[in-house]
Amino acid sequence: MFPFFSRSKMSDAPEVNPAPAKTQEPHPLDALTGGAFSAATSGERASRIRDWLATQPAPEQLQEVFKELSGRDKGAARAVRERLDEIRRAKGQEAIAAEWAEKAQALLAAPKLNIADALAWQRDAAKAGAPLSREPLSLLKVQMADRVKVIEDLQHRVQVQREAAVLLAQRIEVLSTKPWRDAHAALELLRADVARWQEQAQELTGDASWVSVEARFPPLLDASRTQLLVVWEAFQPAVAQAAAAAEDVAAPLPPVPVWADELRAARGLPTEAAAAAAAAKPARAPKPKVAPEVVEKAAQVVREALATLEKETAEGHGKASAGAAAALRAVLKVHGKHIDNALEQQVHTALVAAGELEGWQRWSADQVREDLVAKAEALLNRPEGQALGGRKMQETLRNLRDQWKQADQGGAPNHALWKKFDEACNAAHKVVEAWLDKIRTEAAEHKAQRLALIEEVKAWAQAHAASTDWKGMNRALFQFGDRWREGGHVGEKLFAELQPQWKQAIALAAAPLEAAQKDSLARRHAMIDEATALGAAPMLRIDAVKALQQRWQAEAQSVPLDRKHEQKLWDAFRKPIDEAFNRKSADREKATTELSARDRVVLDASKALEAANATGDAQQIRAAVQALEAALRGQAQAAEAVASAQKAEAAQSAAAPADPTGEGEAPVADAEASEATADGEAAAPAAAPVAPPKPARPVVAVRGDDRPGMKKDAPAAPGRGARPGDRRDGRPGDRDAGRGPRTEGRFGDRNDRGGRMGERPAHEDRGPRLGDAAFRAQRDAMEHAQLALKKLAAQAHGETLTQLLAAWDKRDPSQVPSAQDLGGRVTAPVRAAWAQALSAAPQGDASEALLRLEMAAEAPTPAEYIAARRMLQLQLLTRRNDPAPAQTWGQDAARVLASASDAASARRLQNVLKTLLRKQ
Repeated sequence: MFPFFSRSKMSDAPEVNPAPAKTQEPHPLDALTGGAFSAATSGERASRIRDWLATQPAPEQLQEVFKELSGRDKGAARAVRERLDEIRRAKGQEAIAAEWAEKAQALLAAPKLNIADALAWQRDAAKAGAPLSREPLSLLKVQMADRVKVIEDLQHRVQVQREAAVLLAQRIEVLSTKPWRDAHAALELLRADVARWQEQAQELTGDASWVSVEARFPPLLDASRTQLLVVWEAFQPAVAQAAAAAEDVAAPLPPVPVWADELRAARGLPTEAAAAAAAAKPARAPKPKVAPEVVEKAAQVVREALATLEKETAEGHGKASAGAAAALRAVLKVHGKHIDNALEQQVHTALVAAGELEGWQRWSADQVREDLVAKAEALLNRPEGQALGGRKMQETLRNLRDQWKQADQGGAPNHALWKKFDEACNAAHKVVEAWLDKIRTEAAEHKAQRLALIEEVKAWAQAHAASTDWKGMNRALFQFGDRWREGGHVGEKLFAELQPQWKQAIALAAAPLEAAQKDSLARRHAMIDEATALGAAPMLRIDAVKALQQRWQAEAQSVPLDRKHEQKLWDAFRKPIDEAFNRKSADREKATTELSARDRVVLDASKALEAANATGDAQQIRAAVQALEAALRGQAQAAEAVASAQKAEAAQSAAAPADPTGEGEAPVADAEASEATADGEAAAPAAAPVAPPKPARPVVAVRGDDRPGMKKDAPAAPGRGARPGDRRDGRPGDRDAGRGPRTEGRFGDRNDRGGRMGERPAHEDRGPRLGDAAFRAQRDAMEHAQLALKKLAAQAHGETLTQLLAAWDKRDPSQVPSAQDLGGRVTAPVRAAWAQALSAAPQGDASEALLRLEMAAEAPTPAEYIAARRMLQLQLLTRRNDPAPAQTWGQDAARVLASASDAASARRLQNVLKTLLRKQ
């Protein structure tokens, strides 16, 4: 499209010479970063920054470079920012690691370590993001795990000792049911086992980690020791007494019934059971039977209470499990005598589990409460510069109190900790109260400011009701909107009251501008319709388009619209006009890109040459190349015929009128030129007749001199036959007219003198230039043909060498390639010498001939023959009249072919002939 304003090219304003560019001084940080700030491209700058980061610079240098580079190249500064973030994270992790390492060391240094505390340390450290996989936390974690493992091992050994004590007691009880002599025989073994058990128990209690064992394990070990010692201390005297009673009849019997009966039987006395039977007493009356429905009801009630307790215990409810356990105990007091042993065992197991859960819940709840108390006290003891604001403090306190409520739901309340927690929260809440007072004060100020702004908008609307400065009104309305948005924070309820008042005031102020914008929209839509009509017209009127654009610009400058809406209208306005200009440009390009008859001939010949290239046949490719060259020559001949016809017409028109200058030599020169032109036309070959171009499209691109004032149709004069200063076309005063069209190059007809000795041939006139498509097609086809011919020639050369080597190996002269296949370097006598060498039996040594061939071809010599080659070169230097190896390579090759063939010599001969046969 045309611009809205056109500036005159011949301005009266003086030209301002541009100030010379200042030499860019190197950035101070270039020396530090390796020239990153002076890099030409962003990629090079990022590469230098990465190289600099590989040197591990200091954090202060990183911060300085990032500050300078972030405003220049954010992509290159990203790597520096990532390194800074990595250092910041590392410092944060170091602080966290130091904190949790201190806690772990405190736990390990304590004489008593609770397993739950150790597990909680690892869990809480991982939750806080501490690097447990790095030192020193990894070592502390291993030490903690080892300490826990030792404690768990002690607890396991306590259980083993308990079971061992039970087994020893059972052995003693079993021996008390057997004859006393068996017990007396096992007495020493039992004494050793009991002593070993006591030693192991003593080792357990003497271990350094014994104080860290859970509280329920030491009583278990003490009870087992007491029970075992009671049984053992009763068993030893009984065995001794039984042995004494067996030896002395008057000795008292042992307190063991089985042994006493055995000794009585040995003494001939009746047993205790017989005496009891003799003095039998009347049997006691049997217990009254309980009704089955009572037993069933008791079992049902106990099972229900047991199911409730097991459910609460499985879900981990501390308070609920304690209540369910109390309810189960109350049920047992009433119905415990009516249940069976299996149900009673289940009841006791559930009560034990509930007791353990209650203790764990109480302990864990206290741990959580202590953490909450520490967090509440730390709210006011934060480092300088890290104090919490009012809103953040309020949210933190609310979260802490919610967590305290959850802790109370999971265990029994702890009033002492609650008092400390509540005091810390109340002290921290003073910050919240101060913040709330400040918020209330600011809200009142913001409300007053917004009300004053609403009144100001109303007053402005009344003052500018009749104004037509739409741009100023739009600017003022935007400023009012910005001031309303920046009016400060107010509550939601107050904002809901003020927002309708603001909308009403701003709508009243914007009413005139909205009316003007509505009228402007109507006018712009009308101009869009006009632009559509102009674009659809068959002939594009440039003056009408420029006038319409000026009207649109005036309208856009007078009444402002929303930027997006205005852009859409502008796009709709310019679209039909742009399409019309695009159609005009397309028609112009279409007219210039139409193929002429000559271009079609060249295109067809180029396609035929491409097809011949695809076949891989050298004969077809050469024929197609000749056809394409013929098409190009036919074009030049047609151009010469057209130029000759135009020259003849010009000569006839110049010869008709009288000589206006009074000089009679110009018509004679024109006649001579016409005769020369006619002779040239007669001498032109008639084999390739080409139709002259259409008059509507004259030839405008002719190689030669295209300077202004030069006539392209002037005939070329045979030489400088006229006088100096005379014009050969009948017009005096033009010194260049007699030279004809300067088609030979930069120096015109002076190139006719040839080279330095006058032997340079004249350049052929190639006629009008081809179209772009035809020129590119013939150029690509010629290049592809040359490549194909080179490839075929290389293949033929390789086949020729292979055939020659095969003839040498088989000693068959009939297989020697023909002279045509060998190329112009191999003459007929040389080929005959090769064939004669192959027809005889192998004889002679070919080592010197191979070295001469390698010297002639300038080919490398194998390492083992380098010394021989140097020696031969020295010998050749002393033979002045001997021909060089490059002159006798044919005879040297015959000497090689006359010798015996082997793989190494064949490879060397092939490398040499590959070069010699190609040299021109």
